Amino acid sequence: MTTDQLEDICKRACEVVKVAGTFILEQAGKVSPEQIETKAHNSLVSYVDKQSEKILVKGLSEILPDATFLTEEETVDQKEGPLRWIIDPLDGTTNFLHQLPCYNISVALQVEDRLSIGIVLDVQKGELFTAWTGGGAYLDGRRIYVRDNIELADAMISTGFPYYDFGLTDQYLKTLGVLMQRARGIRRVGAAAIDLAYVAAGRYDTFFEYSLQPYDVAAGIVLIIEAGGRVNDFQGNQDYLFGKQIVASSPAIHDEMLQILLEHF
Repeated sequence: MTTDQLEDICKRACEVVKVAGTFILEQAGKVSPEQIETKAHNSLVSYVDKQSEKILVKGLSEILPDATFLTEEETVDQKEGPLRWIIDPLDGTTNFLHQLPCYNISVALQVEDRLSIGIVLDVQKGELFTAWTGGGAYLDGRRIYVRDNIELADAMISTGFPYYDFGLTDQYLKTLGVLMQRARGIRRVGAAAIDLAYVAAGRYDTFFEYSLQPYDVAAGIVLIIEAGGRVNDFQGNQDYLFGKQIVASSPAIHDEMLQILLEHF
């Protein structure tokens, strides 16, 4: 698939994402406690997640009728294929349900197993992050890049706290202890796709987290790569989509981040 074709698909997919985003925003503050389900420990879902996913699946199916889907809420058959959409219809559900501001839609397209399009919509702020292979990364149509020529001492770090998999808590806390002393600051907003988008835009300098799912990170990975950043799992390999570990950074500090993670994980 050519760069021009990917750009066209991305632009059309953005219109679908905006429709789902409008629906989510209309429902903000309207979900009652009895409309919230607990899928697993600290993992919540409501009709908003499911309806957003249905909107996305329907609209994206019209763009690429032969594409398959990997989605968080599984409102459609989960299949592999040469073209596959990877969707988180409401990333940051807990934030949304508690009326905290950071939640988003994350949509990626795999072409022959290569992540080729990434779209992240910050629903409340209305910021739209987009990227496609060979085309660069953008925020509301303006080209974005990771921040370069920095040292770890100047870096703003983002992360996600463990919320159901606590088997590596000690390693994680030791890593935080090192970074607290060596970096400028650490933030946790509770929405991995936004974290990755912010690294791509130079707002953060690195992001790391474990126990994430493919739909949490797929779109953000495209943004990072097209913005000039680097992505690995904690062992420095490329198993960041399904390996449940990801570190994404400016190239200026990526190797140092990897070394710290390797020492503790």
